[in-house]
Amino acid sequence: MTTIYPALIHQALATVRYPGNGKSIMENEMLEDDLRIDGMKVSFSLIFPKPTDPFRKSVIKAAEAAIKMYVDKDCEVTINEKSATALPPEPDKLLPNVKNIIAVSSGKGGVGKSTVTANLAVGLAKLGYKVGLLDTDIFGPSMPKMFQVENERPYAEQVDGRDLIVPVEKYGVKLLSIGFFVNPDEATLWRGGMACNALKQLISDAMWGDLDYFILDTPPGTSDIHLTLLQTLAITGAIIVSTPQQVALADARKGINMYMNDKVNVPILGLVENMAWFTPADHPDEKYYIFGKDGAKELAESLNVPLLAQVPLVQGICENGDKGTPSVLDPASPDGMAYMQLAAKVVTQVDKRNVELEATKRVEVTKQ
Repeated sequence: MTTIYPALIHQALATVRYPGNGKSIMENEMLEDDLRIDGMKVSFSLIFPKPTDPFRKSVIKAAEAAIKMYVDKDCEVTINEKSATALPPEPDKLLPNVKNIIAVSSGKGGVGKSTVTANLAVGLAKLGYKVGLLDTDIFGPSMPKMFQVENERPYAEQVDGRDLIVPVEKYGVKLLSIGFFVNPDEATLWRGGMACNALKQLISDAMWGDLDYFILDTPPGTSDIHLTLLQTLAITGAIIVSTPQQVALADARKGINMYMNDKVNVPILGLVENMAWFTPADHPDEKYYIFGKDGAKELAESLNVPLLAQVPLVQGICENGDKGTPSVLDPASPDGMAYMQLAAKVVTQVDKRNVELEATKRVEVTKQ
């Protein structure tokens, strides 16, 4: 009986060519460091460039034949397959450990949607929930500044053969934004496809882990980015942010219609009326309705959806946003109190939605 040594296996495998480049298995360093020899039993793994490598079966058969020819015809050979890069998870399994995905939207810009989103995320974290926040506004990312983490540069860790981006953490919130990866002083001149691919990577190639709430800060209006999110993720529900004035409410209706469309069918968790009134710091009991009164409240009533919060316009909101200290960190302030109430109400509405409605499905696009 032949005594089998690792060198004999190496010599045999050196005769097997990988059709992808004509080099041998050994030259390509495809032999994993797990060679096991037990009498006439030989086992090892071969590493292929990618999981869908078209030469896998032929190379494995050739490797087994080479060992039987050059080592011993009675060898019992077991060859395992591995890949240098793992396949990304299927869309429905992108975020298996995320319980609820919430999109925060606005029909138009300038209504304070990102400010509301940042404060909502931190408020949920203050309530004890595990929270992730993705800034999906590829062309105008603002979350790094709102969390005072503009100079952070997320790094990658390898998990199961995949390089995953580790989100930045602050105030109990896991945060990712394209703003971490582009020059903040230069415009992001990308076509829609490039922006959508970058967004998908921030979702699928990130180490989000276990989350109770995954908050999406979406761009204003309706766009390719929104469609990408709807195709990529099963969104639990949407929150619409608007100011009380009629021009903002008209655009808010369009945003609501996008989510309530039969082909999309994402539940509206409620509306947030931002800048509902102005309250001077020296006179906290006074209210001045600069942008009109109760516009979003009336819209919520007409659509039979909850009004989640009316957030006052106070000077501290702007200052806190610029400093990267969300107002909700001071729950005693008028706006901080409103944001904590918003977070609590969102928890209630999500629980209610999950009891009463079926899980949302991703939007499927079929080509005609």
